[in-house]
Amino acid sequence: MRKAVCSWSLRPENTHDLVVQVQDTGVNSIQLALDPIRRANNSFEELRVIQSAGISVVSGMMEMIGEDYSTFDSIRKTGGVRPDETWEMNVESAKSNALLAQQVGLSLVTFHAGFIPHDDTDPERGQMLERLSTIADIFSAQGCDIALETGQETADTLVEVLSDLGREDVGVNFDPANMILYGMGDPIQALDRLAPWVKQIHIKDALGADSPGVWGTEVPAGDGAVEWDNFFELLSSHSLDVDLVIEREAGEERVRDVRVASDRIDQWLSKRDRGMA
Repeated sequence: MRKAVCSWSLRPENTHDLVVQVQDTGVNSIQLALDPIRRANNSFEELRVIQSAGISVVSGMMEMIGEDYSTFDSIRKTGGVRPDETWEMNVESAKSNALLAQQVGLSLVTFHAGFIPHDDTDPERGQMLERLSTIADIFSAQGCDIALETGQETADTLVEVLSDLGREDVGVNFDPANMILYGMGDPIQALDRLAPWVKQIHIKDALGADSPGVWGTEVPAGDGAVEWDNFFELLSSHSLDVDLVIEREAGEERVRDVRVASDRIDQWLSKRDRGMA
């Protein structure tokens, strides 16, 4: 298992700032937000700065156009491949991001699919599956798999969707905190259900909301409701050897919080291994 940090978690002002902050975390690998690189005047130079610093890129992340995370309702309406008004633009950005991923040598890119209807007879669900297949085809042509971020639907719904898609090149980026933040079920039970499709894991933690339909609260890894000892034991029982990517999207001490998460990952892995000995 490799440890990495999400580039966007560090809120870098530019690529040079990203390099400095990544080095400060002590974690020398990243999941790279592709869109800022794609939009840069000289994407080759941006990538050169990262690579010359000895930072490895374990995967990419694609941000869908028009996503609005300001409220629960706004992201439900604007997230992922769901909105018709942004679909064609997202196809074009997927094509560019897939070429960029191929240039970097990535085998995995993740993104939010959007809120997939739980009802399998809902025609919008069928349309979203068709759109996900289109994006999968775009990335597959460049030798890259995709993984859907968890949280915006229950594990049962996502299992149905992945089974219906029936593609080995489409899996899950499992984020336990998102299950809590969106109120979509227990992360441990969700991981157990989704394990056959997990291609990467985000190390992120959260506390649930007091009432449904509102956000929970993200907290540093180890300070929230995720049962990390059970989480890592489950990874072992399912023989999941995937990258562990630290994501932090709240708080003002991001470098510090990433360092804490990195240390805690080492502790959780060590505790699990001692228990297996």
